[in-house]
Amino acid sequence: MFRAIADYTYDWESWSSPEGKLLWVNAAVERMTGYSPDECLRLPDYPLSFVAEEYREKIVDMRRDAIAGGSGNDLEFQILHRDGSKRWAAVSWQPMYDGSQHHLGYRASIRDVTERNHLREELRLYNQHLEQLVQERTAKIAQLEQHRLKMEKLAALGQMAAGVAHEVNNPLAGIRNAFALFKGSLSTDDENYELLELIDSEIERISSITHQMYQLYRPSHQTPTKFDLYRTISNVIVLLEPLATKSNVEVIIQQSDCVLHDRLAATETVLREGELKQVLLNVVRNAIQASPSGGVVTIDLSTSADDVTLVIADQGEGVSDKVAARMFDPFFSTKTDTRQGMGLGLSVSRSLVEAMGGTIAIQDNHGQGMRIRVTLPRRSSSDE
Repeated sequence: MFRAIADYTYDWESWSSPEGKLLWVNAAVERMTGYSPDECLRLPDYPLSFVAEEYREKIVDMRRDAIAGGSGNDLEFQILHRDGSKRWAAVSWQPMYDGSQHHLGYRASIRDVTERNHLREELRLYNQHLEQLVQERTAKIAQLEQHRLKMEKLAALGQMAAGVAHEVNNPLAGIRNAFALFKGSLSTDDENYELLELIDSEIERISSITHQMYQLYRPSHQTPTKFDLYRTISNVIVLLEPLATKSNVEVIIQQSDCVLHDRLAATETVLREGELKQVLLNVVRNAIQASPSGGVVTIDLSTSADDVTLVIADQGEGVSDKVAARMFDPFFSTKTDTRQGMGLGLSVSRSLVEAMGGTIAIQDNHGQGMRIRVTLPRRSSSDE
């Protein structure tokens, strides 16, 4: 009766002598290894014939412990089936004694744990995936928090700048009117007339700076219109021609991948043209000022069905990654001559571009100048 129970046990059961020689093994061995009990009894190296090579040393240590009278539980290894497939198994062993405590050898019980290992591996991969998601979400939250703090800082700075600009504009208007009267009373032949021209240009520069400070905070009220972007760029180049001529820099337009879309021609778009012109004036002016004498500034224009892309590249010295990270901060400037700007142009440009649903970024030009990429929707979201 006990023999029948042992023979029909589902797990692979075996009985070995005190010296480790196999004395009996049940029929389950054939299901798990492909070898019959009779074949197992004839094998000189049982059970190593069924053990994957990388686990044989572990099974040898287990048999050594079993022969010494030790016991163990749930030692995992891989079974090499006769058909070449592999399955995971776990072995438990313990010594056996008769009623007189005479050592009869040891018993080994091996069960198939392939499904358990598969589930464990799936659980490991799932946990790994969850950890990755948590890390990504944590990084995203940190990024959003940094962006929120930056936006709050910029909003506060914009409010302050708008307030300062308002307060400066009031006395500036009085100064400008009084100066116009004073200037009109002098002859152009006066020896100090050139100084008056200088004062006039400086008043105009102060007015331009206060206007840019307003742009940091004041929302736009312009209505999107359909216009030819190529023509707008050409107009900007004409406006900047005096600066380009003085700097001995050539500004050229390049067209690439411009496509027709809906009712729009290849270079037409529907945006706030005045604000886009302001962005181009700021960025192209910076590119001219950064270029060496004899250099070339290129404005590459491309359009797709949904987007407009402008890449403005100069041949200057470029900037480091550390400086590039701050280029869009208000009042940050790489120019040593403050008469060339107060560090508001790119900050205002970013505000205008983002308000139109686009992006503006500095691209690495491999140490050969700077490239600023402006991407905008082909049609403004407020377009009817």
